[in-house]
Amino acid sequence: MTAVATEFTLATKPGALTEFTDELSTWVRSQSIRIGQCALWLRHTSAGLIICENADPDVLRDLRRFLWDLAPDGDPRYIHTAEGLDDMSAHVKSVLTGCQLTIPVVDGRLQLGTWQGVFVWEFRAQAHRRRVSVSLVGD
Repeated sequence: MTAVATEFTLATKPGALTEFTDELSTWVRSQSIRIGQCALWLRHTSAGLIICENADPDVLRDLRRFLWDLAPDGDPRYIHTAEGLDDMSAHVKSVLTGCQLTIPVVDGRLQLGTWQGVFVWEFRAQAHRRRVSVSLVGD
C-alpha cells in the first residue's frame, strides 16, 4: 500500500465554478499508484467541492441559479453577517454542496464519467485563493 499527497491552490472568481479536472488527473497519472482511492478535501467553509457535468455550460448556469435561489445573499433571516451580506449564504451553500470527494482510481486514472469534471465552487462575492488537499492511497 502506498500513500501520496499534494495540495492544489486555485484562484476563484465570485460565484463561479473553477474546474481543475485536468490538473488533478495529470497528478494522479504521474503517481505510481495503479488502483486505489483519491480523496479531496476543501479547506474552506464558504466554497464547495463538486463533481458535475463539464460539457454544457447551461448545466452550471442552472445549478448556480438554483443554489442562489435556495440560499440568497442578504436574506434577512441570517444572523451571522460578520463578513458581509454573502457571508452566511456562502456557509449554507458550502454545507449543501460539501467539502470532500472520493474518486476511485483504476489503471492509474480517475474513474470519472465522460462528462464529469471536478470543481471548486466559490460562494463569496469576491475572488479567493482556495486550497484543496489531495490524498491518493492504493497499490
